[in-house]
Amino acid sequence: MVRYTPRWERVCVRHGRWLLDADADQPLEHLDVRDLPEVAAAQRRWAGVARRAARTGAEPERVFALAHAVVARWREQALHWEREAIWPQRLHQVAGGNAGTELERWRIVGRDAVVFPEVVAVADALLDPVMAELVWRDSGAGRPRPLSADGSFCRRLGERVGRGWLGPLAATDYGGPLTSWMGAVIRIRRGAGGPPGYGNDPWWLRQEHQPVTMAGQLRVLSKERSAPGSGTTWRSAVPAEQRALITSLVNDAEEQLTQLRGAQYGKTADAAQQLLGNLGHAATLIEQAVRETAAGALTAGMALEDLARWARLPADVLAEALADHHNEQQTKGAVSTHQEAGRRHGPSSAGAVPHRPALVIKSVKPPAKQAERA
Repeated sequence: MVRYTPRWERVCVRHGRWLLDADADQPLEHLDVRDLPEVAAAQRRWAGVARRAARTGAEPERVFALAHAVVARWREQALHWEREAIWPQRLHQVAGGNAGTELERWRIVGRDAVVFPEVVAVADALLDPVMAELVWRDSGAGRPRPLSADGSFCRRLGERVGRGWLGPLAATDYGGPLTSWMGAVIRIRRGAGGPPGYGNDPWWLRQEHQPVTMAGQLRVLSKERSAPGSGTTWRSAVPAEQRALITSLVNDAEEQLTQLRGAQYGKTADAAQQLLGNLGHAATLIEQAVRETAAGALTAGMALEDLARWARLPADVLAEALADHHNEQQTKGAVSTHQEAGRRHGPSSAGAVPHRPALVIKSVKPPAKQAERA
């Protein structure tokens, strides 16, 4: 039987090492973190955070698990955060200076060490009564309102992890462990019960929010690499950035629908406004997810006709949507290059990112017999 050292005790301060999971199929036993003093400092800081958790009646292990889930989710999304520079630098450090062609493997092996300082910082923040008060105010307190992208809580949380720009990204990551924690805090203050499947325990971590272990990720990676041919599995054929975007779109759509539980009460205008607003937003997110998924599958070599059949769309409609997607990606690339030139040569030459129009995909009409029965 393998007995794990808790993740908050993985640093050997004397030797400057991060101890790795013992059951993972990889040769390393530890990572060198001597050039990352913030990792050892986070382990020392955790002792105080654990004591604070115990004083509030929370189990330190559960507080750490929730914070770890929040930060691990951020790190997956960070693949398309242009301003994220801390984690890539740490990753190259633990990889011996350069992860090189083994970047995906090092992302798996080095994840827990790389994000450890932010995990401790998030745990400390979630235990802070001042932060809980910010969540309550952002929700409208006695006059409930939807949480906004510029809320004080997420803005302050971003600052506490050394990323002042993170607030809006964290606030709009619907359906994740952080918004679940915020929802529980709000319901406790309002004295309201949670919807089915959602408790009022802020430290309850849903199974789908639990990060995959290093061993699990390495097994998937090994299977992908051993599969015959190129692009035989989704993860090997579709870039990590695109997979992360699809996941984010699906989770955001799920959150919009979750918010509709109990919406068909109250005044007609209020109910209709909330229903249509959330349903419309969810539909837009799903359309974007369909387009991103189809684009990734097409690039991986799948036939357009198969994709159209699976998406229940006419092939010409999907082809047009994918052509628009391709043109938008080229436009983004050109704008990014132009902006980079602007940063080098001065603000006068930098362009503005054009507004991305919403894509409307029409569903296939039902067969005539079905239409007649309707």
